[in-house]
Amino acid sequence: MIANPLKKIGLVFLVLFLGAVPLLFLVVPPVADSKLNPVLNRPPYVASERAQALHKQLTIVDLHADTLLWQRDPVARNDRGHVDIPRLIEGNVALQAFTIVTKTPRGLNIENNNDQSDNITLLAIAQLWPRSTWRSLKERALYQAVRLKDAAERSNGNFVFIKTKSDLAAYLKRRASDRRMSAGFLGVEGAHALEGDLNNIDLFYDYGIRMMAPTHFFDNDIGGSAHGVTKGGLTDKGKQMVKRMQAKSMIVDLAHASSAVISDVLQISTRPVVVSHTGVKGTCNNTRNLSDEQLKGIAKTGGLIGIGYWETAVCGRDAKAIARAIRYTANVVGVEYVGLGSDFDGAVAEPFDTTGLVQVTDALIAEGFSDDEIKLIMGGNAIRVLSLSLPA
Repeated sequence: MIANPLKKIGLVFLVLFLGAVPLLFLVVPPVADSKLNPVLNRPPYVASERAQALHKQLTIVDLHADTLLWQRDPVARNDRGHVDIPRLIEGNVALQAFTIVTKTPRGLNIENNNDQSDNITLLAIAQLWPRSTWRSLKERALYQAVRLKDAAERSNGNFVFIKTKSDLAAYLKRRASDRRMSAGFLGVEGAHALEGDLNNIDLFYDYGIRMMAPTHFFDNDIGGSAHGVTKGGLTDKGKQMVKRMQAKSMIVDLAHASSAVISDVLQISTRPVVVSHTGVKGTCNNTRNLSDEQLKGIAKTGGLIGIGYWETAVCGRDAKAIARAIRYTANVVGVEYVGLGSDFDGAVAEPFDTTGLVQVTDALIAEGFSDDEIKLIMGGNAIRVLSLSLPA
């Protein structure tokens, strides 16, 4: 008499469990996305008439967004996060760097992290990524690269995947007469995605990846992270990686690099290097941000410093704080070496989504930059670096 009711209870729990599993995959990823990528101020965004008029003339380039990590269709307009193709077009963003994240540690911070844990495994499973990505950092990188290629193919010509100088030149010529489009190129956060094999640089290149950072939030076999345990310099393998990347016209990104890695890369680099998303110690003094000496070293390569938008980067929560960091950087190294590096969709709170960049234009006007200087900062400098650095 007891066995039968217990059996029924067991069946009920089984049904509830099986019903909860699909709900887990449907509900948890978008909730996590919304909580981790909040917009502090929702659109529409207000700016002066002068800023609005100037903004329409700009060729805007943003050097960093982690959008491909999240379960959103880049081709569709979304009501969460910071970036998708329709919002890029609305914000007059000509070119967006889509940066690939393959591993982050639990308890992530800017001071001290090791490589013994990983948040992305659970995210990949919850978002129903291919099984091959559950254990392989390389496969996670390739999967996200394919997502951008697929978005371009489904965009009806409204989005262009940039891999070469000729791609960029043809796209900019086309966009000069029709601004109802945007474009993107691929970067990788941290060479741990290579899984210890420098031959994977060639594989990443074949998938369209054109920028890569030696480290992300922890030290690896390439070198030290600014947020790692040892924070050391480039290893011998790291030096080989830099030389191999630059020989293939891939851009070295020093975001998250330790001071020692930055120094080592600057000593051996033969091409412009960038810091895709950062702040500066001169306006926001913390481990995450760059010193004046580092700014000068990066500029000396002909490279670019992408100023971020989030609070740890600029010690503020609005466009004024972003413009203040840009002004400081321009005063130290010249206006030709500073650009935008939002860190959109990077699990940080942002003051606006990508449709709100007109507020940065407005804040730069208030900082006293001329129209020509604003054109350089908002994208002209990045176009110069990419035109020099991408393969033919």
